Amino acid sequence: MKDIKEKTIRGGAARLIGQALKSLLRLGTIIVLARLLDPSDFGIVAMVTVVTGVFEIFATGGLSAAAVQKPEISNAEISTLFWFNIAIGVLLGLLCIAAAPVLSTFYSEPETALVMIAIAPTFVINATAVQHMALLQRHLRYTTLAAIEVESEIVTGIVAIVMALAGFGYWAVVASVITGPLVLTIGAWVTSGWLPGLPRNVRDVYPMLRFGGTVTLNGLVVYVAYNLDKVLLGRYFGPAVLGIYGRAYELINLPTRILNTSIGAVAFSSLARLQREPARLKTYFLKGYSLVVSITLPATIACAVFADDIILVTLGPNWTAAAPVFRLLAPTILVFSIINPLGWLLQSIGMQERSLKIALVLSPLVICSYLVGLPYGPSGVALAFSTMMVLWLVPHICWALHGTNISVWEFFSAAGRVLAAGTVAAIAAAIMQQVAAPLPSPLLRLAIGGTTMLSIYVLVLLFIMKQREFYFDLLREFRRVS
Repeated sequence: MKDIKEKTIRGGAARLIGQALKSLLRLGTIIVLARLLDPSDFGIVAMVTVVTGVFEIFATGGLSAAAVQKPEISNAEISTLFWFNIAIGVLLGLLCIAAAPVLSTFYSEPETALVMIAIAPTFVINATAVQHMALLQRHLRYTTLAAIEVESEIVTGIVAIVMALAGFGYWAVVASVITGPLVLTIGAWVTSGWLPGLPRNVRDVYPMLRFGGTVTLNGLVVYVAYNLDKVLLGRYFGPAVLGIYGRAYELINLPTRILNTSIGAVAFSSLARLQREPARLKTYFLKGYSLVVSITLPATIACAVFADDIILVTLGPNWTAAAPVFRLLAPTILVFSIINPLGWLLQSIGMQERSLKIALVLSPLVICSYLVGLPYGPSGVALAFSTMMVLWLVPHICWALHGTNISVWEFFSAAGRVLAAGTVAAIAAAIMQQVAAPLPSPLLRLAIGGTTMLSIYVLVLLFIMKQREFYFDLLREFRRVS
């Protein structure tokens, strides 16, 4: 148990540092490409990736999560899962090629067919690394995973920027979509040291296939619900509008997505090892959740407060139309940062079917919100989406926690202090923003407002909300195990 705790802290720290570097690299790439390419270039690729994203959900078949979640697993079972992933990858690649002309007709954009065919091989590339990545995750080798992901981000950014400078247009973005999985796959094979054997008795992996199928179906339902907005905007408003909406969505969701991906992966692996010890599992989850929301919530609130200056600094003056969408999506991302960690909990304790039921109820509500907002363009969709997610917040938490050993009050206590501190800091930052408004530089205004918000947030959280001991203990523990 002590070994798990130390590996969790080391892994969490490694993932946080790695994801911070990855975020900076991704942000740097976005900033450069936004000044080299047009919104329509991003829109054309987004028209394709929003569809291939559905295929990507099936690419792993949920078998990576199944390999991590199972308490004990043999080499023969992992090898069988590997060949299942290869078969799925080949099938999805062929399906991607076959669907290319259909997609081109749907959008009335011939370029989308070529982009989809170019992306098709990535499904086979990804499939070959699913179980290698799962083994690294299962053994809590998150320093290795972080290094692979950072290297992938560096190579991807270089390739995209060089191609954009050479005048390849949207193909620079396509190249980044292909390069990332290739570098990750090479890194996973080299570092894991595992070579697959021949597939064995399929009956031995039936329970994992069922687990993976449920996880995949859940991912599919959630993906469709959270990405149909992009399909509708691309279909009815064209690639330029979709490019603006897509960049705003990606930018505001970047901190939450990366932090939940990094800490969530560590938390899922560790919680799965503790599923037979509910008391320790509860303690680990609440501490991990407190850490996640203490970073994601204030970051999202800051995005809403400084939306105009953030867009000017990151994307440039040609993207000012993205600022209203960016601000209106903030409540949605705020809700994501609160409820997404519940997915770690439900999957780690084998309650993935409840997660699927929640998704099946939420998805139609979210899709209806898109339809309500669609006549009013991207801002209308963003407003309707955020309104629905805020209304759904409390029912989602109550349903997810029902029957577990974590109470709704304990969950809200972990998030409530952070939300209160973030709100106080946001009010102070908004006042400071008005004071700094006459300054000509958006970067300077952002630096002043951000420094004000961060300082007040830390002071309120640590001293007024009395969380100093928790974070200082966490820091001391990390220093000890390091």
